Amino acid sequence: MYRDTVDLYAYFRIPREGRAGGYLSVTVPECGSVAKKLRPAALIFPGGGYNFLSPREGEPVELQFLARGYAAFRLDYTVNTPHPVPLLEAAMAAAYIRERAGDLSVGPLVAVGFSAGGHLAGTLATMYGDPYIKEVLGERNVRPDAAALCYAVLTTDYNTHGGTAQIISGGDEELKKQLSVVERITPDCPPVFLWHTADDGAVSVQNSLRAAEKLAACKVPFELHVFGSGVHGLSVCSVETADDENDVRVNPAAAQWLPLLFTWLLSRGFAVRKA
Repeated sequence: MYRDTVDLYAYFRIPREGRAGGYLSVTVPECGSVAKKLRPAALIFPGGGYNFLSPREGEPVELQFLARGYAAFRLDYTVNTPHPVPLLEAAMAAAYIRERAGDLSVGPLVAVGFSAGGHLAGTLATMYGDPYIKEVLGERNVRPDAAALCYAVLTTDYNTHGGTAQIISGGDEELKKQLSVVERITPDCPPVFLWHTADDGAVSVQNSLRAAEKLAACKVPFELHVFGSGVHGLSVCSVETADDENDVRVNPAAAQWLPLLFTWLLSRGFAVRKA
């Protein structure tokens, strides 16, 4: 197993300016005498309302992707800081994976985000051509090949999570509108997988429903799964991300999002291949 932690600001020689995040955890399976493989890459953004990074949506998610042969990259992005800092760090992470693809033997890239991390993955999938990104990173390719948005904050105006919208916009109402992922969806967006629970009490299912409606209107390939019940922040829905076996976060029905996602990704070319 190859592991590393990359300071993206140092790698790209960008002034850090006191930002606490921008660190990318890299984990790539290596199987000794087994033939070298070209692996899909998962870039994972934990949630936390842009206020903190949820441990439930970090390492446990990485392990799920590693178990299926993916290379896993988890971004510890700067929190309590408005746009464009988190998006720039997400773009740096994508650019790093693209630049190191040959060395790390990785292929297509899926951005995977949860709650506020889903908002970040969604902004990367819709705002990858943002002038600020190009100003800092030039013409580097930061567009993911797919996005998986998990009970994500995808609107900043209607049925949204107020804390997420407030922090990422810095309270600027016009910027808040501009950072609605639903409003940024165009036909040029990569394919999207969405899942939510119908009774999510923190981030309304309307976020995923409205995103699906816009994706359909733009003819962007997508798949949407809404599970009947489940609290916010389910992550992988197992005892590993719950307090104990009796915790409501153990949700076998909603846990089906993982095999559904991997089947969908496989249909879109995310396969482990001989290098």
